[in-house]
Amino acid sequence: MDTLNQIKELQDRINQSIIGQEKVVEKILVVFLANGNLLLEGLPGLAKTRAVKSLAKEMQAELSRIQFTPDLLPSDITGTEIYQPELENPFVFQKGPIFANLVLADEINRSPAKVQAALLEAMEERQVTVAGKSYKMKDLFMVMATQNPVEQEGTYPLPEAQMDRFLMKIMIDYPDTEAETKILRLIRNESKGQNINNEPLSQNIIFNARKEINEVEVSEAAEKYIVDLIAATRYPDKFSEELARWIDFGASPRGTIALEKCARVMAWLNRRDYVEPDDIRSVVHDVLRHRLILSYEANAGRISPEKVIDTIIANVAVI
Repeated sequence: MDTLNQIKELQDRINQSIIGQEKVVEKILVVFLANGNLLLEGLPGLAKTRAVKSLAKEMQAELSRIQFTPDLLPSDITGTEIYQPELENPFVFQKGPIFANLVLADEINRSPAKVQAALLEAMEERQVTVAGKSYKMKDLFMVMATQNPVEQEGTYPLPEAQMDRFLMKIMIDYPDTEAETKILRLIRNESKGQNINNEPLSQNIIFNARKEINEVEVSEAAEKYIVDLIAATRYPDKFSEELARWIDFGASPRGTIALEKCARVMAWLNRRDYVEPDDIRSVVHDVLRHRLILSYEANAGRISPEKVIDTIIANVAVI
């Protein structure tokens, strides 16, 4: 079985556990294959945590869950040095839950900024520094953070610098009535012990897929389209009067890199070795929605990031 078919099998397995969220599952895999980090936002009970657990279950991957709370300390995430006087070197580093393949940062906005910042080095540098020593993360590593958009009391909004380190921000919505009926049957069968226990897939399929994705071609025209989309967030007055009123600050170069990476993954998933404009448009909302800082006028007018990005797409020409 070739690598792409194995990834498709992984996708099908997760879809059997997360019913009615096929687009969400696809985007989770895009982030995983692009070697990035993911922010999931949705109301309680929409299977955010289940999606992450399902990915770990179907892979030979170690899952670590961190429940973010206001009293959490940075060392509770990264780990700390323990004093053991009987040893020749008495200070021994005890690794925290960040040292896993898949790290679920549940309700990340429940903790203050210093705790959220404990993830920054691991997310970007793939290492943690404690007491002047650096400790590398595992080769297969991804942080998947969740947050609830409605419970704002007692929460701490993520700083823009940290938001920028998430490759994508994915929104999870309610399933339709047909999918909800299937969810009822699935949970009922699971309570009877009728679980589908598949053999976990090897981590090597992810590494092999990433090698193939790196070979996907991005033409000069596709590069220009990506750069122009990002430019429209930084210099909106050159593209549209509406955008100029709505956007205060645009995406950083990290956003450009993220858009290109995700477009290459989408092209590969669509069995192509080159990027088309549709690949770029299919991921641009998830890549940019958390990277735009909207103006007071946009917020007062309840202009959503989705509408802003739609306007950007409408005003940027495809060559």
